Amino acid sequence: MLSAIGNRYARALVDVITAPGFALEPKKALEELRSVDALIRESGALHNALLSPAVSPSRKRAVITRLLEPMAVSKAVRNFVFVVIDHRRVHEFPAIVEAFDRQLDERLGFIRGDVASAAELTPAQRADLEAQLSRLSGRKAKIDYVVNPALLGGVIARVGAKVYDGSVRGQLEKLRVKLASGQMPAAGG
Repeated sequence: MLSAIGNRYARALVDVITAPGFALEPKKALEELRSVDALIRESGALHNALLSPAVSPSRKRAVITRLLEPMAVSKAVRNFVFVVIDHRRVHEFPAIVEAFDRQLDERLGFIRGDVASAAELTPAQRADLEAQLSRLSGRKAKIDYVVNPALLGGVIARVGAKVYDGSVRGQLEKLRVKLASGQMPAAGG
């Protein structure tokens, strides 16, 4: 779950990155944020130093500057990382990156969704499903896929607040409800 703090920081960065005429491509900013997040996560010593109140903010910025130089991180992302460090929000950085990703998609007109399927979907099935979900939502759908063998067959898609249940279990449940309510048409009719 995304934190309120993560959302606030992410919204501020999205506002800057998507401003008209801003030089940094939004996707590039996301890549850079993910790289910085990975750097911090992969080094326990760095993570601890950035969290420690015993290390001055200026020392933390100096260390980050040195580590980000070979990564060619943009000035905008580097300065944003400094703000996060200065405000002692390093522990929120993964949530900030996730919130930035989601808010950027929203700002650029995408809608996020999740699809669970009984088996791995082929690229053609994914493309077809994404096209259908984009048509239904009225926006370009960005879908995360998971395999859930408990579904038996079919898919369950969640796009925004809507759930589309095309699973075998879901279809059987709909059939059961119709049978129980007597809504089934007579045979041959």
